[in-house]
Amino acid sequence: MHRRSVLTALAASGVLATLSACGSDDSPVAEAPASTPSAGGAGAFPVTIEHQLGTTTVPAAPTRVVTVGYNEEDFVLALGVTPVGSRTPLGSYDATRRPWAVDLLPAGGIASVGQAELNLEAIAALQPDLIIGAYAYLQQADYDKLSAIAPTIGDVVPAAGAAAGAAATWQEELAVIGRALGRTDAADALTDEVEAGFRVAADEHPEFAGKTVSVVLFNQGYYLLDSTDPRGNFFLQLGFDENPVSGELSEERVAELDTDVLVVLGRSAAEFTASAVAAQLAVVTEGRTVFVPTFDSDAAGALGYSSPLSLPYAVEQFVPALAAAADADPATVPTTV
Repeated sequence: MHRRSVLTALAASGVLATLSACGSDDSPVAEAPASTPSAGGAGAFPVTIEHQLGTTTVPAAPTRVVTVGYNEEDFVLALGVTPVGSRTPLGSYDATRRPWAVDLLPAGGIASVGQAELNLEAIAALQPDLIIGAYAYLQQADYDKLSAIAPTIGDVVPAAGAAAGAAATWQEELAVIGRALGRTDAADALTDEVEAGFRVAADEHPEFAGKTVSVVLFNQGYYLLDSTDPRGNFFLQLGFDENPVSGELSEERVAELDTDVLVVLGRSAAEFTASAVAAQLAVVTEGRTVFVPTFDSDAAGALGYSSPLSLPYAVEQFVPALAAAADADPATVPTTV
Protein backbone atom coordinates (compact mmCIF):
# COMPACT_ATOMS: atom_id res chain seq x y z
CA MET A 1 0.00 0.00 0.00
CA HIS A 2 1.42 3.40 -0.93
CA ARG A 3 2.14 5.92 1.83
CA ARG A 4 -0.70 8.24 0.79
CA SER A 5 -3.21 5.40 0.90
CA VAL A 6 -1.85 4.21 4.23
CA LEU A 7 -2.17 7.63 5.82
CA THR A 8 -5.70 8.10 4.50
CA ALA A 9 -6.73 4.74 5.86
CA LEU A 10 -5.05 5.27 9.21
CA ALA A 11 -6.65 8.64 9.72
CA ALA A 12 -10.03 7.19 8.86
CA SER A 13 -9.59 4.50 11.49
CA GLY A 14 -10.05 7.09 14.23
CA VAL A 15 -7.21 5.51 16.16
CA LEU A 16 -3.96 6.14 14.40
CA ALA A 17 -2.52 9.58 13.87
CA THR A 18 -1.70 10.97 10.45
CA LEU A 19 2.00 11.65 10.25
CA SER A 20 2.73 14.76 8.24
CA ALA A 21 5.83 16.89 8.11
CA CYS A 22 7.28 17.75 11.47
CA GLY A 23 6.17 21.15 12.61
CA SER A 24 5.57 23.13 15.75
CA ASP A 25 2.65 24.60 17.56
CA ASP A 26 2.06 26.56 20.71
CA SER A 27 0.55 23.69 22.70
CA PRO A 28 2.02 23.59 26.21
CA VAL A 29 3.68 20.36 27.24
CA ALA A 30 3.22 18.98 30.72
CA GLU A 31 6.26 17.97 32.68
CA ALA A 32 6.49 14.19 32.53
CA PRO A 33 8.32 11.83 34.86
CA ALA A 34 11.14 9.71 33.59
CA SER A 35 10.20 6.42 32.00
CA THR A 36 10.25 3.33 34.13
CA PRO A 37 13.79 1.99 33.71
CA SER A 38 14.16 -1.24 31.78
CA ALA A 39 14.33 -4.28 34.00
CA GLY A 40 14.76 -7.96 33.29
CA GLY A 41 16.16 -9.33 30.06
CA ALA A 42 18.28 -6.22 29.64
CA GLY A 43 20.39 -6.18 26.52
CA ALA A 44 23.95 -4.96 26.23
CA PHE A 45 24.46 -1.32 25.32
CA PRO A 46 25.31 0.39 23.11
CA VAL A 47 22.96 -1.26 20.63
CA THR A 48 22.71 -0.43 16.93
CA ILE A 49 19.32 -0.52 15.22
CA GLU A 50 18.90 -0.59 11.44
CA HIS A 51 15.71 0.95 10.06
CA GLN A 52 14.34 2.30 6.81
CA LEU A 53 16.07 5.67 7.18
CA GLY A 54 19.46 4.50 8.33
CA THR A 55 21.21 3.17 11.41
CA THR A 56 20.78 4.45 14.95
CA THR A 57 22.93 3.71 17.99
CA VAL A 58 21.29 3.72 21.42
CA PRO A 59 24.23 4.34 23.78
CA ALA A 60 22.61 3.26 27.06
CA ALA A 61 19.37 1.93 28.45
CA PRO A 62 16.88 4.75 27.75
CA THR A 63 14.87 6.26 30.57
CA ARG A 64 13.07 9.07 28.73
CA VAL A 65 11.34 7.67 25.67
CA VAL A 66 9.13 9.58 23.23
CA THR A 67 6.97 7.73 20.69
CA VAL A 68 5.99 9.54 17.49
CA GLY A 69 4.15 6.94 15.41
CA TYR A 70 0.81 5.19 15.23
CA ASN A 71 1.05 2.43 17.81
CA GLU A 72 4.50 2.51 19.42
CA GLU A 73 3.13 3.74 22.74
CA ASP A 74 1.46 0.36 23.26
CA PHE A 75 4.66 -1.53 22.42
CA VAL A 76 6.71 0.49 24.88
CA LEU A 77 4.09 0.12 27.62
CA ALA A 78 3.91 -3.62 26.98
CA LEU A 79 7.63 -3.86 27.72
CA GLY A 80 7.32 -2.08 31.05
CA VAL A 81 8.40 1.42 30.03
CA THR A 82 6.16 4.48 30.29
CA PRO A 83 6.88 7.04 27.56
CA VAL A 84 7.39 10.63 28.67
CA GLY A 85 5.70 11.82 25.47
CA SER A 86 3.58 10.37 22.71
CA ARG A 87 1.71 11.45 19.61
CA THR A 88 -2.02 12.10 20.09
CA PRO A 89 -4.18 9.98 17.76
CA LEU A 90 -6.63 11.65 15.41
CA GLY A 91 -10.24 10.62 15.15
CA SER A 92 -13.12 9.94 17.48
CA TYR A 93 -11.67 7.07 19.51
CA ASP A 94 -10.69 8.03 23.04
CA ALA A 95 -7.37 6.22 23.30
CA THR A 96 -6.93 7.25 26.93
CA ARG A 97 -9.62 4.73 27.90
CA ARG A 98 -8.48 1.81 25.74
CA PRO A 99 -9.11 -1.19 28.00
CA TRP A 100 -6.01 -3.17 27.02
CA ALA A 101 -3.67 -0.40 28.21
CA VAL A 102 -5.62 1.67 30.73
CA ASP A 103 -3.95 0.01 33.72
CA LEU A 104 -0.52 0.88 32.32
CA LEU A 105 -1.21 4.54 31.62
CA PRO A 106 -0.13 7.08 34.27
CA ALA A 107 -2.88 8.88 36.17
CA GLY A 108 -1.97 12.21 34.64
CA GLY A 109 -1.70 10.83 31.13
CA ILE A 110 1.27 10.96 28.80
CA ALA A 111 2.38 14.34 27.46
CA SER A 112 1.35 15.00 23.87
CA VAL A 113 4.03 15.80 21.32
CA GLY A 114 1.59 16.78 18.61
CA GLN A 115 -1.28 15.41 16.60
CA ALA A 116 -1.59 16.29 12.92
CA GLU A 117 1.97 17.60 13.11
CA LEU A 118 4.77 16.83 15.51
CA ASN A 119 5.67 19.57 17.97
CA LEU A 120 9.46 19.65 17.90
CA GLU A 121 9.67 22.13 20.77
CA ALA A 122 7.52 19.87 22.95
CA ILE A 123 9.65 16.87 22.11
CA ALA A 124 12.88 18.72 22.90
CA ALA A 125 11.44 20.04 26.17
CA LEU A 126 10.87 16.47 27.36
CA GLN A 127 14.63 15.82 27.02
CA PRO A 128 14.23 12.36 25.53
CA ASP A 129 17.13 9.96 25.27
CA LEU A 130 15.30 7.90 22.64
CA ILE A 131 12.62 8.70 20.05
CA ILE A 132 10.75 5.76 18.54
CA GLY A 133 9.01 6.01 15.18
CA ALA A 134 9.02 2.32 14.32
CA TYR A 135 5.60 2.50 12.62
CA ALA A 136 5.41 6.17 11.70
CA TYR A 137 6.05 6.42 7.95
CA LEU A 138 8.70 9.02 8.73
CA GLN A 139 10.15 10.99 5.86
CA GLN A 140 13.85 11.85 5.77
CA ALA A 141 13.24 15.49 6.74
CA ASP A 142 11.19 14.39 9.75
CA TYR A 143 13.84 11.91 10.79
CA ASP A 144 16.67 14.44 10.49
CA LYS A 145 14.87 16.94 12.72
CA LEU A 146 14.07 14.31 15.34
CA SER A 147 17.60 12.88 15.26
CA ALA A 148 18.94 16.34 16.11
CA ILE A 149 17.04 16.05 19.40
CA ALA A 150 17.83 12.45 20.38
CA PRO A 151 18.67 9.08 18.83
CA THR A 152 15.67 8.24 16.65
CA ILE A 153 14.50 4.90 15.30
CA GLY A 154 12.65 5.12 11.99
CA ASP A 155 10.25 2.63 10.45
CA VAL A 156 11.16 -1.00 10.91
CA VAL A 157 12.46 -2.76 7.81
CA PRO A 158 10.12 -5.64 6.90
CA ALA A 159 11.63 -9.07 6.48
CA ALA A 160 13.11 -9.97 3.10
CA GLY A 161 10.41 -11.14 0.74
CA ALA A 162 7.70 -8.90 2.18
CA ALA A 163 5.30 -7.39 -0.34
CA ALA A 164 6.20 -3.98 -1.71
CA GLY A 165 4.89 -1.24 0.56
CA ALA A 166 4.22 -3.64 3.42
CA ALA A 167 4.54 -2.42 6.97
CA ALA A 168 6.65 -4.48 9.34
CA THR A 169 4.67 -7.07 11.27
CA TRP A 170 3.88 -6.48 14.91
CA GLN A 171 6.44 -9.18 15.74
CA GLU A 172 9.16 -7.35 13.82
CA GLU A 173 8.23 -4.03 15.41
CA LEU A 174 8.22 -5.55 18.89
CA ALA A 175 11.62 -7.16 18.33
CA VAL A 176 13.20 -3.85 17.28
CA ILE A 177 11.65 -1.88 20.14
CA GLY A 178 12.68 -4.61 22.58
CA ARG A 179 16.30 -4.32 21.44
CA ALA A 180 16.24 -0.54 21.68
CA LEU A 181 14.91 -0.67 25.24
CA GLY A 182 17.18 -3.48 26.37
CA ARG A 183 14.14 -5.73 26.76
CA THR A 184 14.81 -8.43 24.18
CA ASP A 185 13.88 -11.31 26.47
CA ALA A 186 10.62 -9.66 27.46
CA ALA A 187 9.80 -8.93 23.80
CA ASP A 188 10.46 -12.55 22.82
CA ALA A 189 8.29 -13.87 25.65
CA LEU A 190 5.48 -11.47 24.75
CA THR A 191 5.65 -12.49 21.10
CA ASP A 192 5.29 -16.14 22.08
CA GLU A 193 2.33 -15.32 24.31
CA VAL A 194 0.40 -13.32 21.72
CA GLU A 195 1.12 -15.80 18.93
CA ALA A 196 -0.11 -18.60 21.20
CA GLY A 197 -3.39 -16.72 21.60
CA PHE A 198 -3.86 -16.66 17.83
CA ARG A 199 -3.04 -20.37 17.60
CA VAL A 200 -5.56 -21.25 20.29
CA ALA A 201 -8.29 -19.25 18.54
CA ALA A 202 -7.47 -20.87 15.18
CA ASP A 203 -7.41 -24.36 16.71
CA GLU A 204 -10.76 -23.78 18.39
CA HIS A 205 -12.23 -22.62 15.08
CA PRO A 206 -10.98 -24.93 12.34
CA GLU A 207 -13.80 -23.60 10.17
CA PHE A 208 -11.69 -20.46 9.57
CA ALA A 209 -9.04 -22.42 7.68
CA GLY A 210 -9.43 -22.40 3.93
CA LYS A 211 -12.05 -19.63 3.93
CA THR A 212 -11.25 -16.38 2.14
CA VAL A 213 -11.88 -13.15 4.03
CA SER A 214 -12.30 -9.65 2.60
CA VAL A 215 -11.60 -6.75 4.95
CA VAL A 216 -12.99 -3.52 3.53
CA LEU A 217 -12.47 -0.08 5.03
CA PHE A 218 -15.19 2.37 4.10
CA ASN A 219 -13.95 5.96 3.86
CA GLN A 220 -15.77 7.86 1.13
CA GLY A 221 -15.57 4.62 -0.82
CA TYR A 222 -14.46 1.03 -0.56
CA TYR A 223 -10.84 0.24 0.30
CA LEU A 224 -9.95 -3.43 0.50
CA LEU A 225 -7.15 -4.05 3.01
CA ASP A 226 -4.59 -6.78 2.46
CA SER A 227 -1.80 -8.42 4.42
CA THR A 228 0.43 -5.36 4.04
CA ASP A 229 -1.90 -3.54 6.46
CA PRO A 230 -1.88 -4.77 10.09
CA ARG A 231 -5.69 -4.69 10.22
CA GLY A 232 -5.98 -6.89 7.18
CA ASN A 233 -3.26 -9.20 8.44
CA PHE A 234 -5.06 -9.71 11.77
CA PHE A 235 -7.65 -12.00 10.18
CA LEU A 236 -5.03 -14.02 8.36
CA GLN A 237 -3.37 -14.79 11.69
CA LEU A 238 -6.63 -16.50 12.70
CA GLY A 239 -6.37 -18.90 9.78
CA PHE A 240 -8.32 -17.16 7.02
CA ASP A 241 -7.03 -16.87 3.47
CA GLU A 242 -6.52 -13.48 1.83
CA ASN A 243 -8.63 -12.03 -0.95
CA PRO A 244 -6.16 -11.58 -3.83
CA VAL A 245 -7.83 -8.24 -4.64
CA SER A 246 -6.79 -5.12 -2.70
CA GLY A 247 -6.94 -1.34 -2.85
CA GLU A 248 -9.71 1.02 -3.89
CA LEU A 249 -12.85 -0.52 -5.34
CA SER A 250 -15.42 1.29 -7.43
CA GLU A 251 -19.12 0.55 -6.99
CA GLU A 252 -18.88 -1.58 -10.10
CA ARG A 253 -16.28 -3.80 -8.41
CA VAL A 254 -18.13 -4.38 -5.14
CA ALA A 255 -18.84 -7.95 -6.28
CA GLU A 256 -15.18 -8.69 -5.59
CA LEU A 257 -16.02 -8.53 -1.88
CA ASP A 258 -18.25 -11.60 -2.23
CA THR A 259 -15.90 -14.05 -0.51
CA ASP A 260 -16.51 -16.64 2.22
CA VAL A 261 -16.45 -13.98 4.95
CA LEU A 262 -16.60 -10.19 4.75
CA VAL A 263 -15.52 -7.70 7.43
CA VAL A 264 -16.78 -4.13 6.96
CA LEU A 265 -14.95 -1.39 8.86
CA GLY A 266 -16.70 1.95 9.22
CA ARG A 267 -20.26 1.08 8.15
CA SER A 268 -23.27 -0.47 9.87
CA ALA A 269 -25.31 -3.15 8.11
CA ALA A 270 -27.94 -0.57 7.22
CA GLU A 271 -25.38 1.88 5.84
CA PHE A 272 -23.49 -0.74 3.86
CA THR A 273 -26.59 -2.27 2.31
CA ALA A 274 -27.91 1.13 1.27
CA SER A 275 -25.95 0.31 -1.86
CA ALA A 276 -28.08 -2.00 -3.99
CA VAL A 277 -24.97 -3.76 -5.25
CA ALA A 278 -23.63 -4.40 -1.75
CA ALA A 279 -27.05 -5.48 -0.48
CA GLN A 280 -27.20 -8.24 -3.08
CA LEU A 281 -23.86 -9.84 -2.22
CA ALA A 282 -24.34 -13.44 -1.11
CA VAL A 283 -21.84 -12.88 1.70
CA VAL A 284 -24.27 -10.26 3.03
CA THR A 285 -27.62 -11.95 2.37
CA GLU A 286 -26.37 -15.22 3.87
CA GLY A 287 -25.17 -13.63 7.09
CA ARG A 288 -21.45 -14.14 6.49
CA THR A 289 -20.56 -10.50 7.19
CA VAL A 290 -19.14 -8.85 10.30
CA PHE A 291 -19.83 -5.12 10.66
CA VAL A 292 -17.74 -2.68 12.69
CA PRO A 293 -19.99 0.39 12.35
CA THR A 294 -17.79 3.08 13.88
CA PHE A 295 -14.13 3.72 14.56
CA ASP A 296 -14.73 4.94 18.10
CA SER A 297 -15.42 1.47 19.55
CA ASP A 298 -12.85 -0.46 21.56
CA ALA A 299 -12.95 -3.32 19.03
CA ALA A 300 -12.07 -0.95 16.19
CA GLY A 301 -9.42 0.67 18.36
CA ALA A 302 -7.81 -2.65 19.19
CA LEU A 303 -7.67 -3.58 15.53
CA GLY A 304 -6.23 -0.17 14.67
CA TYR A 305 -3.45 -0.36 17.24
CA SER A 306 -2.49 -3.93 16.26
CA SER A 307 -0.11 -4.06 19.20
CA PRO A 308 0.91 -6.87 21.55
CA LEU A 309 -1.44 -5.31 24.10
CA SER A 310 -4.44 -4.78 21.81
CA LEU A 311 -4.29 -7.94 19.71
CA PRO A 312 -5.43 -10.34 22.47
CA TYR A 313 -8.34 -7.99 23.12
CA ALA A 314 -9.16 -7.91 19.42
CA VAL A 315 -9.14 -11.72 19.30
CA GLU A 316 -11.68 -11.82 22.13
CA GLN A 317 -13.91 -9.29 20.41
CA PHE A 318 -13.79 -10.58 16.84
CA VAL A 319 -13.61 -14.37 17.11
CA PRO A 320 -17.23 -14.95 18.22
CA ALA A 321 -18.50 -12.74 15.38
CA LEU A 322 -16.22 -14.43 12.86
CA ALA A 323 -17.37 -17.84 14.05
CA ALA A 324 -20.98 -16.84 13.42
CA ALA A 325 -20.05 -15.57 9.96
CA ALA A 326 -18.09 -18.70 9.04
CA ASP A 327 -20.53 -21.28 10.38
CA ALA A 328 -22.13 -22.04 6.99
CA ASP A 329 -25.57 -21.47 8.51
CA PRO A 330 -27.65 -19.31 6.12
CA ALA A 331 -29.95 -18.43 9.00
CA THR A 332 -27.19 -16.58 10.82
CA VAL A 333 -27.77 -12.83 10.73
CA PRO A 334 -24.97 -10.33 10.05
CA THR A 335 -22.95 -9.69 13.18
CA THR A 336 -21.89 -6.36 14.65
CA VAL A 337 -18.74 -5.87 16.72
